[in-house]
Amino acid sequence: MTSTTDFETAAHSFLDLVAEVKVSQWGEPALGVWDVRSLVGHTSRAILTVEQYLLAEPAPAVTAPDAESYYATVFTEYTDNDAIAARGVEAGKALNENSGAEFEATLERALALIEKNGPDRVVAIGPIGIPLGEYLRTRVFELVVHCMDIARATNQEHGIPADVVANVADLAARVAVRKGDGEAILFALTGRRPLRPRYSIL
Repeated sequence: MTSTTDFETAAHSFLDLVAEVKVSQWGEPALGVWDVRSLVGHTSRAILTVEQYLLAEPAPAVTAPDAESYYATVFTEYTDNDAIAARGVEAGKALNENSGAEFEATLERALALIEKNGPDRVVAIGPIGIPLGEYLRTRVFELVVHCMDIARATNQEHGIPADVVANVADLAARVAVRKGDGEAILFALTGRRPLRPRYSIL
């Protein structure tokens, strides 16, 4: 599974970034309401939830057949941005000097579960059912984008290989097309017209 390889690569990039965060940087602004600590806490959930969901019962049916569907329709229907922000803050508060090692151990357990279950295992995320291989594409998206956020906030290089970045950019473009913004994206990428202010596919 390409998504498994990308997930492992992006997760290790995240662990490398976290290991280099200076003590003085944890309270610095990072993204929206999050400081660096909260952003790292939120990003860690892209690893933690893989293990959590694979230890739970599978979903009874697929309701989001691919990552594009998850982000274009289902994600927006069930997402509570305030709750996401609050979970990030709480996850940040739980960080300690051993968190890096704990994340590494969680990643190893998650990878073992991924291998055991296979790409067609239907992951249950609340009422959403999504194949594991496609769910991992969403985790790669989260890890890559937030690794870039962390790197910018802490003056580091994100260290993510170009092919993984390309896969995430491809997913973002496909989500935009699903949402009816294909022309706007193409015009922006070819210098014809800028995207509207604060445009986001999420």
